[in-house]
This record gives sequence, structure tokens and C-alpha cells, in this order.
Amino acid sequence: MNLLLSSNFLLSILQKGGESEGSFLLSILPFVLIFVVFYFVLIRPQKKQREKHEKMVESLKPGDHVITNSGIYGTIVKIEGKKATIRVADGVKLEFLKSSVANKVNQQSEKEEE
Repeated sequence: MNLLLSSNFLLSILQKGGESEGSFLLSILPFVLIFVVFYFVLIRPQKKQREKHEKMVESLKPGDHVITNSGIYGTIVKIEGKKATIRVADGVKLEFLKSSVANKVNQQSEKEEE
């Protein structure tokens, strides 16, 4: 009888401990779900976009038609390390950081816009 009471006592303690662990996990679950949503909606796409931009910047070469982050269209004349010299209207040359180039511009789509 004594053994039966002590086993029931231990079983009740274990059940209460399990409930508190379960409630802790349930209280943390919304935060975990919010982080997962943020990762797939914000962090992951931004990381892919940054990698794509870095790849584009590394592939820049003289003669490429580009648009900068500030909206200036031009043609790359020279690349030196992290700097790119861009020729704009009437032979004016501007120096930019390569990372400030937003996109390469396709010459065919540029002619269609005019």
C-alpha cells in the first residue's frame, strides 16, 4: 500500500512538471512562429536580392550601360578597384562606387523607350 501511494505521488509530480513544460512551450510558440514568418517574408528575399546585386556588380565591365542608385544613366568607361567611371551626356565623366550601380540597362529596351 505504501508503495502504491508513493508511486501515485511520483506520478502526480511528473504530470505537473509536464504541464508546466507544455505551457512554457505553448507560450514561446507564437514568438517562434513570428520569427519564422519574418525570416521567409523579409530576411530570406532580402538576402537573395543582395547576393544578386553583388553578382551583378562583380560582372560590370567597360561598355556596360548602367543606372545608378541616384537615377543617373551612363556608360561605364573604366573600373578601378571599387570605383567605376561612368560617362554621361556630352562626354562628362563621373566617378561612382561600383556598389552604387543599381542595374545594368539593356540597350534594346533603352531604344524602345525613346
